[in-house]
Amino acid sequence: MNDFLGYSWLAERYQITPCQPLQVVSLINSRRQDVEINGVINQSFPPSYRIEPTLDDHLTFAFKREALHLEFLARLFQAIDAADLVNWITAEPTSQYARKACFFYEWLTGRSLDHPGLNRGNYVDAINGDQYLTCTQPTRNTRWRVLDNLPGTPDFCPMVRLTPTLNALIDYDPGAALDQLGVEYGEDTLIRSAVWLTIKESKSSFAIEHEQQQVDRIQRFAAVMELRCGNGKPPLAPQQLTDLQSAILGPKALSYGMRSSPAFVGQTVGFQNVVNYLAPHWEQASGMLQGLQQFEQRTAGRDSILRATCLSFGFVYIHPLGDGNGRVSRFLINDTLRRDKVVPAPYILPVSATMQNARFLPQNYDQTLDEFSRPLMNNIRPDLHFDQRQVYADGVESNLRFDGFDTVAPAWRYIDMTKHAEYMARVIRHTIEEEMRSEALILRDHLRAREAIKEILEGPDQDIDRIIRSIHQSKGVMSGKLRKQYPQLLDETLSGEIVRVVREHLSWSQG
Repeated sequence: MNDFLGYSWLAERYQITPCQPLQVVSLINSRRQDVEINGVINQSFPPSYRIEPTLDDHLTFAFKREALHLEFLARLFQAIDAADLVNWITAEPTSQYARKACFFYEWLTGRSLDHPGLNRGNYVDAINGDQYLTCTQPTRNTRWRVLDNLPGTPDFCPMVRLTPTLNALIDYDPGAALDQLGVEYGEDTLIRSAVWLTIKESKSSFAIEHEQQQVDRIQRFAAVMELRCGNGKPPLAPQQLTDLQSAILGPKALSYGMRSSPAFVGQTVGFQNVVNYLAPHWEQASGMLQGLQQFEQRTAGRDSILRATCLSFGFVYIHPLGDGNGRVSRFLINDTLRRDKVVPAPYILPVSATMQNARFLPQNYDQTLDEFSRPLMNNIRPDLHFDQRQVYADGVESNLRFDGFDTVAPAWRYIDMTKHAEYMARVIRHTIEEEMRSEALILRDHLRAREAIKEILEGPDQDIDRIIRSIHQSKGVMSGKLRKQYPQLLDETLSGEIVRVVREHLSWSQG
């Protein structure tokens, strides 16, 4: 056995292989040193840190010095003898780490330890609020005198580590940034741009799903975004989710409601099915969705960007619906920002425009999804098969077979979304500072050009706008088609003055 400490020692001792890799690996070496390699922190400790080869000592070390890994703990507690935890808490009833171990055992397994519990001692937090996203109102676990401040429930509890990088990224006020844009470009201009931004978000959302030509669907999704974001009851309750899905899909969809069949994201290459992501079992998805709904309620008042991250990515990973999962997941971003009063109406942040931008660095949307899906699939791909086709209760016909849903369930339930949150924070900032600023600039310049032309030529806004667009798209040329449509433009002096105005107010880079 290697000279490991904490989770790594426990992994070797109990043969634990989580789908999500450990974020911290600790071992005995010549000196104290931390080195980050491919996102994993390798902690070295001098020989004086060597501890006894016991569950107690190494779990204590993990709690004290390593990142909490709920999936690992769920698997560990299935592998150990529960009597070992009873002996530990009996020997050290005041130890906060023994109490936490007993709390997490019962929280994760749903089983009670053969121990009466404790009747005195100060309460300790389950997780450190300076290091993790926590719930707003902790509940008291009287058996182990632990404050349950976890953000979710045993059914679904995404974890976000408040790293220095993430803390710096979420130190951003979207509302204040929008106010600043209003000062720079005019509140009226910014509000006018909100309508176009809603359409842009809808278009970009469909572009992510490679359906950008679906005009009716784009307009329908834009209407849903405008009418429902931040309004009514929270969208994850069963009836609200059903209504939201129906509004997004329209009356002619093939599938409505919760799925009752296998779901995967992939493609067919030749005659081979390539699976990029497998969603949890349909019978488990309902409980996970309820856990996500509880997360939304438990974290109300916490950082909105972190909440939007977990709600959006959590929904798309659970994949509970037969159709519309991606659109609902992206709806949840703006809905959360609106409900948390971070982004005021009528603004819709066109986050999908940033998400589907392959040049958005250091990672794009698909790469962010891979933070969880890639290690998951590397772990389970050998057990995935395609054989005899079967028709499921929801009418879906599938030949995918996977017998390890129960084994993999802890990975789906306890996803580390730290990298997802970093990505979301960058997306929101870029969307406001770049996408929305660009749209406000274009609209402001267009309105100024329209007013200047009206000093030269009388006409309704729609005709003036058509003239501006034609000249702009022709890079400063008055086309013969435009002159034919509007005979007044045959006057060279008049048309020359109009071209000058358009050139003056609109730069070609905005086209």
